[in-house]
Amino acid sequence: MKEDLDFNSQLRFLIELDKLKTIERKTKLINGSRHENDAEHSWHLAMMALILYQHSNQEIDLFKVIKMLLIHDIVEIDAGDTFAYDTAGHHDKFERELRAATRIFGLLPEDQGKDLIDLWLEYDRKESKEAKFAVSLDSLQPLIHNYLNQGKTWKKHGITSEKVLDRNRKIAKGSERLWEYAQEMIEKSIEEGYLSK
Repeated sequence: MKEDLDFNSQLRFLIELDKLKTIERKTKLINGSRHENDAEHSWHLAMMALILYQHSNQEIDLFKVIKMLLIHDIVEIDAGDTFAYDTAGHHDKFERELRAATRIFGLLPEDQGKDLIDLWLEYDRKESKEAKFAVSLDSLQPLIHNYLNQGKTWKKHGITSEKVLDRNRKIAKGSERLWEYAQEMIEKSIEEGYLSK
């Protein structure tokens, strides 16, 4: 029966997602006690969207943004987390993640799998108003963590304020207000010695 096959496929996909809890990010928790994992990161971003959506530059489909944020890092189950400031790691990032997206979303019934891979691609292209806002949140969240945990990740990897500014300018494409806030945090991080010039 197709219904049973679809149900079993959906459960296989949901069980596979448990692996997201084991993918460690470079960003430490705000309290600095340990590294954040991808599942925690995705949940936190979805909550940020729910609370901050009115600060988007354009009116957005909030449910679509939340879906993007919940699925955007699922590919890291296979591809691993590529550190934001790892230039070499970004050379083949899309190819690695596309292979992962094809396999993981391919566990689902065809129509659901296609919907999710299309949504993941839309997020990755950063062209729609929803994708731009989702990317803004995805950039802002580790910035908040780094500021509040006194720059633990920045210091460990020798990240400068210039790199942080360059990497995070894209926040403005989704939300000018969030970009203003990000710049304030970067300035404070420099003043307080968490981020070097």
